[in-house]
Amino acid sequence: MADSNESPFLTKDEPRDVKIKVERKEGEPTAAFKGASWAALLVGVSAYLIGLFNAMMELNEKGYYFAILVFGLYAAVSLQKAVRDKEEGIPVTGIYYGISWLALIVAVSLMAIGLYNAGSIILSEKGFYGISFVLSIFAAITVQKNIRDTQVARERE
Repeated sequence: MADSNESPFLTKDEPRDVKIKVERKEGEPTAAFKGASWAALLVGVSAYLIGLFNAMMELNEKGYYFAILVFGLYAAVSLQKAVRDKEEGIPVTGIYYGISWLALIVAVSLMAIGLYNAGSIILSEKGFYGISFVLSIFAAITVQKNIRDTQVARERE
C-alpha cells in the first residue's frame, strides 16, 4: 500500500510536480514586502508623472516639478545608503553624509515652496503632488533597503 504522502495513482516512472519552497535567508525581506515596496514606488512615480503630464502648466513649471522628483528620489536613496553604511561600520565621509541630508531637505523644501507659491494650481492638485512625492520618496528608501537587506542576507551564506 502507498504511503500517506504518495499518490496511489502515480507509478515510480511518472514525473511528479514538485513544488520547491524557496527559503528566505535570515534578515531578507519577504517577497510580499519587496513587491509592495516596488508597487508603491511605481504607483507614486507614475501618479506624479501622469498628473504632471496632464497639468495645465507651462513647460518650465513641469520641468521644475519633474526635476524636484528626480532630485528627491536620488537624495533619499543616497541618504539611506549613507545612513546604512555608517550603521554597518562602512566608512562614510562626514561631507557626503551631510550633503545627503542637505540634498533631501532641499528637495522637500523646494517641493513645499513650489506648491505653496503655485497660484495656478488648485489646492486638491497641490495635495496630489505632495502626497505622490512623499510616497515616491518613501518607496525609494524602502526599495533601496530591501535590495541591501537581500544582498546582505545572501552574502552571509
